[in-house]
Amino acid sequence: MPLKEATPGRPSGLAYLVGRLDHVLSRRLRESLAPLGLTVTQYTALSVFRAQGSLSNAQLAERTMVSPQSANEMVKAMEAQGWIERRPDPSHGRIIQISLTIAGHAVMERCDAEVVKVEALMFAGLSDGERAALHGALRGAVRALSEG
Repeated sequence: MPLKEATPGRPSGLAYLVGRLDHVLSRRLRESLAPLGLTVTQYTALSVFRAQGSLSNAQLAERTMVSPQSANEMVKAMEAQGWIERRPDPSHGRIIQISLTIAGHAVMERCDAEVVKVEALMFAGLSDGERAALHGALRGAVRALSEG
């Protein structure tokens, strides 16, 4: 699909569009997840736990792009909800490992259904092949900026 020409008087750079998409997507996700009792950052954190297994607070902060202090507050809130559990790392007594509970997996299933709806709306005009190409391009962009 060819790129559309920029509208005169409106920013059109890729960085601007990605930033704008981030803003609009964050708003839509907030609206979709709030009725389930989660913030977007909590959903991101629970997704990371599901994908990575157990993590330390420092690892969680890095992977969810928040400060260690913010991650600690988020962990306390999610633990109070019963979505995660903390336990000492067997190989290093000062590190606490955090992982999803059964309740955490259950809330993720409900949230995933909402996120799928937002993604379907966002990419309704793309074919499966175009979605796969976009997914690959975005992963490559993240990788390139992370390494550089």
